[in-house]
Amino acid sequence: MDKHWTLETIPWDRFDAGKIDNDVLSIVKAAALVEVNSSDYVRYLDTVFRDDVAFRDAARNWGEEEEQHGRALGRWAELADPSFNFEDSLRRFRDGFRIALDSETSVRGSRSAELIARCVVECGTSSFYSAIRDATDEPVLKDLCHRIAGDEFRHYQLFYRFYKRYREREPLNLARRLWVAFTRVRESGDDEIAYAYYSANDADAAYDRERNSRLHMLYSGRVYRYGHVARAVAMILKACDVAPQGRLSRLLAKLVWQGVCWRNRRLEARIAA
Repeated sequence: MDKHWTLETIPWDRFDAGKIDNDVLSIVKAAALVEVNSSDYVRYLDTVFRDDVAFRDAARNWGEEEEQHGRALGRWAELADPSFNFEDSLRRFRDGFRIALDSETSVRGSRSAELIARCVVECGTSSFYSAIRDATDEPVLKDLCHRIAGDEFRHYQLFYRFYKRYREREPLNLARRLWVAFTRVRESGDDEIAYAYYSANDADAAYDRERNSRLHMLYSGRVYRYGHVARAVAMILKACDVAPQGRLSRLLAKLVWQGVCWRNRRLEARIAA
């Protein structure tokens, strides 16, 4: 991350309240909570890679950058919605959601698999913030998401470099690599995102996982365009040691984009019903 990228160097004075989209605001609030909660994942990775000093140092730096992302997004959300209290929402989120920290080995089965999964996560966040950047007209959010998307891409490269080292020690066959990536993509709709959305936007009501997950998927899906999806597919395939620009990549990108569009139409219909 650029060492000059701090909360103080964000052009907050360019904030334009007239260009806020409330649906985008709701997913930014949720993203702020997930990003700033990275310390749990740092602890998990620190345990899984306990004898790899270089990786542990890199993971701690990654966690610091993720936390900065969350605090910057939280500050923007407080500007956009003065009734939103980032610290209160973060407290609710942490009280209700924690990842399991008692595993001494990767939940993916190996360190190689863990690093593929981390690449998938960073690919998803890079495409997510790129999509928000391209969808919003609010100048500060556009600038902020551009910076974060760049950081997330560098994080992807970081985990990919370590993966290339570990795949020599812990090789995985193609089917296993693709399965790890697929299962991690599928987890993007898990309880963490739903509970973050609830904690940031809907905390006065009882927690309804399906409802909050559905709203987050709908509002997130609206900001994506084909280019964001195609780039994400290429990055995931690269992490699985599959040609990122080949025929398979183009085919999968089209299929995934069709799936996103179908899901958006389905969610729109359910919300309208």
